[in-house]
Amino acid sequence: MDEVMEYLLAGDPAIRWQAMSDLTDAAPEEIAAERARVAAEGWGARLLAEQAADGLWDGGVYRPGWADESRPMYDAWTATHFSLQQLVDLGVDPGDPRVRQAIARVRENVRWDHAGERYFDGETEPCVNGVVMTVGAYFGESVDTVVDSALAGRLPDGGWNCWADYGATVASLHSTICVLEGLWAWEQATGGTAASRAARHDAEEYLLERRLFQRRSTGEVIDPRFTLASYPVRWYYDVLRGLDYLRRARPERDPRCAPAVELVRSRRGADGLWRLENTHEGPTLFDMEGEREGFPSRWVTLRALRVLRWWDASA
Repeated sequence: MDEVMEYLLAGDPAIRWQAMSDLTDAAPEEIAAERARVAAEGWGARLLAEQAADGLWDGGVYRPGWADESRPMYDAWTATHFSLQQLVDLGVDPGDPRVRQAIARVRENVRWDHAGERYFDGETEPCVNGVVMTVGAYFGESVDTVVDSALAGRLPDGGWNCWADYGATVASLHSTICVLEGLWAWEQATGGTAASRAARHDAEEYLLERRLFQRRSTGEVIDPRFTLASYPVRWYYDVLRGLDYLRRARPERDPRCAPAVELVRSRRGADGLWRLENTHEGPTLFDMEGEREGFPSRWVTLRALRVLRWWDASA
């Protein structure tokens, strides 16, 4: 076993089981046994324990209960929505009784501030609803109405933008990647529809026409932050997130991914690890790895390695 794999396998069960699954030839029963630990110990157990009896994390749905509503652009990651997103990222077993209890509390009690909608019915913004689709599909909850809302909210260029209700007419990569992940997860769970597959294909083309981070007109980098590896990703887009999505959605590879893949490859350190390059600031329930920019990150390393394994295996 090389030093990079030793580094990954020395991490939390959430890291270990995914590294075993995506980067080794471990037996399925070994992988399943490691995955079963996520809800029982480490980050997964700690996150589940933060949920209150009313189904909420930190007293709120999108923002924590203590957040000052006079600061609408204030980011905090401690409430229910992003806690559920993190449980999906950890790969917690949806069938674990502790997980089923947590999801039942959300289904029965959690309502959006927007108009009192049930959590799994979504609200209005596509970036929010994309994550709801991912969460619902992962945990076996119906999110069909959210899918319908997303399909109805597509912009003419094929993507989505959370500011469309305020006049935005072109897609945002942030919003688009959230909806893409949600549609793909829903299709895996339900089989999808012709309409969902067409919408997803068009939105993927939106990414690919821009080589995941370049302006279609000039080839310039759209936003330097898109080139920086982040984790947790929250609602933000970056190249590694886009590639990790396309690894699943288009396993046959598309040559237009090549510049983004080589960008990720170029960021590997001499020790074989990748650094956390961009932290999305805001209060968190707890630190997973310290989450310090410029230092090695198991999450970033895991995600980068599985992207490269996908890409290089088909070369």
